[in-house]
Amino acid sequence: MRAVIQRVTEASCTVEGRMTGAIKQGFLVLVGVTADDGREDLEWLAQKIANLRVFGDDQGLMNKSIHDIGGHILLISQFTLFAQTKKGNRPSFIRAAKPDHAVPLYEELTACLSSHLGKPVERGVFGADMKISLVNDGPVTIIMDTKDRDNH
Repeated sequence: MRAVIQRVTEASCTVEGRMTGAIKQGFLVLVGVTADDGREDLEWLAQKIANLRVFGDDQGLMNKSIHDIGGHILLISQFTLFAQTKKGNRPSFIRAAKPDHAVPLYEELTACLSSHLGKPVERGVFGADMKISLVNDGPVTIIMDTKDRDNH
């Protein structure tokens, strides 16, 4: 699994003119899944996101987690995070998991993040043409890949 975590002051997702998820302060998380990903990957990723200390403390240092500030998460599925661009100009998405594998992991990641936060996680619609709006805070953008979790 690969995630792009953006610290935001607000973010929302709209599908066919209908808002499917919206948050104020917190994280917009774009997540991609490969066929090799499993429960261990999503549990590791959820724990890392929930404990990521990138919110300012009283001295303005990044010492607080999303849980510490009572923040929210908007989780968006994005298979294009596994685009391969080595050949030609049209990306290949062959590494991205098919929906029958990716959807259950996306659902489980949502539940796992919600459990860590103690509140619901807002979402997009898997496989839909989504319109994402956000106000990046900082900007602070972190990329995590579960295949790199052993590389400290």
